[in-house]
Amino acid sequence: MKHPFRRKNLSPRLLPIYLAAAAGFIFAQPTPAGFAIGGSLAAAGLALRAWGAGHLVKNDRLTVTGPYAYLRHPLYAGTLLLAAGFVLLAGGAAGAAVGLCVAPLFFLYYLPYKDRIESARLERHYGSVYTQYRAQVPKLLPSRVPYRLPPELAHERDRRWRFACFRDNSETGTLIGVVLVVLLFALRPALDF
Repeated sequence: MKHPFRRKNLSPRLLPIYLAAAAGFIFAQPTPAGFAIGGSLAAAGLALRAWGAGHLVKNDRLTVTGPYAYLRHPLYAGTLLLAAGFVLLAGGAAGAAVGLCVAPLFFLYYLPYKDRIESARLERHYGSVYTQYRAQVPKLLPSRVPYRLPPELAHERDRRWRFACFRDNSETGTLIGVVLVVLLFALRPALDF
């Protein structure tokens, strides 16, 4: 079995994010309502990421099925839902502080950077097919109608979710990590911080 965690997630450049998350956990003030709403958002984010990862075949084909028919970045949208869920799970000033630090980084730096890099790569590789897809499918907020496949992508119409894609996209590690974080928040009162 492939290792469930990506090495890039252990990069020293991510240390500030991990420290902010640890501080958010230590100073968290979770409430039952925050746990219920935050847990629901985190579950929705995890489900969206899993759905997207089960369709994504990196570097082999332009993925336009599953959630990719409704939004271009379901993994980022899922991550955003996860982060919002964790902020609500943490509650209080700690949750608000982490949210206020993470949101600008995500929307002003990370998402524009990744969208620019990925779009350029996909446009080089798939040309006008990707350009049309990009023009018709929104970035993060899903469209109410799915992307209409052009003749060049008609063969993708019957593409279904596959566990092999989920695993190959290292989503097992995300699943394990989210479950562990939610369990930590659930056990937090017993840990007596």
